[in-house]
Amino acid sequence: MRLLLVEDDNHVAAALSAVLARHGFQVTHARSGEEALQALVPEGNGFGVVLLDLGLPDQDGYEVCGKIRKRTSTPVIMVTARADVRSRIHGLNLGADDYVVKPYDTGELLARIHAVSRRTVQEDAVTGGEDAVLLGPVRIELPTRQVSVDGAVVQLTRKEFDLLALLAQRPGVVFRREQIISEVWRTSWEGTGRTLEVHVASLRAKLRLPALIETVRGVGYRLVAPAV
Repeated sequence: MRLLLVEDDNHVAAALSAVLARHGFQVTHARSGEEALQALVPEGNGFGVVLLDLGLPDQDGYEVCGKIRKRTSTPVIMVTARADVRSRIHGLNLGADDYVVKPYDTGELLARIHAVSRRTVQEDAVTGGEDAVLLGPVRIELPTRQVSVDGAVVQLTRKEFDLLALLAQRPGVVFRREQIISEVWRTSWEGTGRTLEVHVASLRAKLRLPALIETVRGVGYRLVAPAV
């Protein structure tokens, strides 16, 4: 697997690159946010995972993550010393697939890399069987992971798309919060509950269809197909 390591500390990058290489990864090292963004052109440039440090010299790592997510669906793992829950939630909301806090165990980092890689393959396999889902003015293109409303493309983060696609599998059926968190985030981490609420609110705002996703109090959410 090709892996993009975004780290401004050359000593840290060299040591980590050596470890990753021993485990079969082909590592490309970017020392700044701009260098990382250039490396991902065109459309991810074949990288399987991006390891993104937040303390970069030219721009904040959160800003870089947001720009990466607009350009490609390549999984992003944030690597940072910021351990507070608010920072984690902010990173996940920007489209990061996972969040590793320094200092970390190398074995754990490798496991997380393999986990997000497997998850991406599984998601691509699931969406590969059907071309599109139509819900009134909403069109969900599963192979290309593109969503449009009345023909206008709506830019969604990776997790926003995954959440919408999950609910769209069975319109009208209530998905429990625990089920959504398990299937979309592949975790039971307690902080993800708030992240789910934020993603639902963001979807309603971006699609400009607040009634599309209905909150079933005390249970979860369901998708209500709008009238044509």
